[in-house]
Amino acid sequence: MGSATRLAFSVLLITCSSGAILGHTQTQTCVLYSYSSSSSSVEGRGNISGVEICSGQKDKRQHCFATWRNTSGQVTVVKQGCWLDDPSCYDRWECVERKESPDVFFCCCEGSLCNQKFFYLPNTTNIPLTLRPPVVTALMYSLLPIMAVAIIVLLSFWMYRHHKLAYPPVLVPTQVRPSVRNRPPAPSPVLGQKPLQLLELKARGRFGCVWKAQLLSEHVAVKIFPAQERQSWQNEFEIFSLSGMRHENLLQFLGAEKRGSELETELWLVTAYHHKGSLTDHLKANVLSWSELCRIAQSMSRGLAYLHEDIPAYKPAIAHRDFKSKNILLKSDLTACIADFGLALRFEAGKSPGDAHGQVGTRRYMAPEVLEGAINFQRDSFLRIDMYAVGLVLWELASRCKAADGPVDEYLLPFEEEAGQHPSLEDMQEVVVYKKLRPTIRECWQKHAGLALLCETMEECWDHEAEARLSAGCVEERVVQMQQSSVTAHEEIVTVVTMVTNVDYPPKESSL
Repeated sequence: MGSATRLAFSVLLITCSSGAILGHTQTQTCVLYSYSSSSSSVEGRGNISGVEICSGQKDKRQHCFATWRNTSGQVTVVKQGCWLDDPSCYDRWECVERKESPDVFFCCCEGSLCNQKFFYLPNTTNIPLTLRPPVVTALMYSLLPIMAVAIIVLLSFWMYRHHKLAYPPVLVPTQVRPSVRNRPPAPSPVLGQKPLQLLELKARGRFGCVWKAQLLSEHVAVKIFPAQERQSWQNEFEIFSLSGMRHENLLQFLGAEKRGSELETELWLVTAYHHKGSLTDHLKANVLSWSELCRIAQSMSRGLAYLHEDIPAYKPAIAHRDFKSKNILLKSDLTACIADFGLALRFEAGKSPGDAHGQVGTRRYMAPEVLEGAINFQRDSFLRIDMYAVGLVLWELASRCKAADGPVDEYLLPFEEEAGQHPSLEDMQEVVVYKKLRPTIRECWQKHAGLALLCETMEECWDHEAEARLSAGCVEERVVQMQQSSVTAHEEIVTVVTMVTNVDYPPKESSL
């Protein structure tokens, strides 16, 4: 046997043995489909369909999956594609759902394009499996390594030609155990491999729009940035990804990913969903009791105090830079959580805070030094700018509180009376810097013990001199004092009424 013949025979043996060894770890293809209803889709978005190439980790299997709905006999495919290594999918060559009457039907299987057809067979046991002929299986395992190498080479060449770095990995942080609090949270599977469906457009802003969406069985919020706002998406993603950013009064982050084609790229941030919406929306439609005002104010200031706090080796101090009622979300129990960190700055020892351009944020909430362009670019200066905005949000809460002995006004934004609904930068400079005006404090608020202390607190927050402003931690303590002073005043009133009603008056003389 010649040397060339021996070499060819050795290559063939190695290829066949590698195919037999790698087995299920090689690349396979699945039908790709993602449903998007025309009524709730973003302009330009439609159903996505085709074939998806799945490639997993070295010792992991790849599967295909399908999810669908059955509404009065009409089957609607929701999503098809590749699935993670899942023992429940092992050795299933057909895609079969066996659960009794699920809301959303789901099945997974092994084998290329095995999810092209899917079945619903409830209460069925011992379903015969379709076995591949041994010759076909051996041939497939022999060719898969060669195909995998070819795909990797083509993909590398494509990336080289486009000179494009990958976006950050799409990871869903898990809960952090106390024993490992100084380490970043461990990742769980990527969001792209879970069915995520946009349901309802909830809001639009400067940097994108926010959708209510469904991730498996729970509702989530999806903030979608256009490609030109990549810097804002990147900054918010990095802030959310910092160690120590899990707090009950900060919006819970679930993941981030890139969607769409080259020409229509969208950048997604996925967070917890709170159906009550923002504080602005709630105040427009509702008035507050005294206890509700205190609950919102205390949880809001607690969240900001934690954001501002520098915890060595765990969390840096962070300035929000766009603090306002629109960026405060309300949970079902009316506790607050702070959202929207697209403009936030983190202050780490020995590191630059990044793009610290002064005049950013929402004009009507800008502090005097921001409007003047006279910021001292130090950490405490940026934290005090947040505190000025806290004073305005406290005023918004007071303006919609029914605890005072007087009428409750219609909801107005700060300075809406003084500068209108859409003030320019020059309008705000005139009102705040030159005239030194602040939102009007009603006389009836001063007659309520708790509201009087709240008025004093908001005035110290929006002080023209930045160094004189309260810290977020101090505001939280003031809110606790407000609650106590209100309870004390109530008890004194009850005591007086009790004393009066317990007086024994002499009986009236009868006229008969």
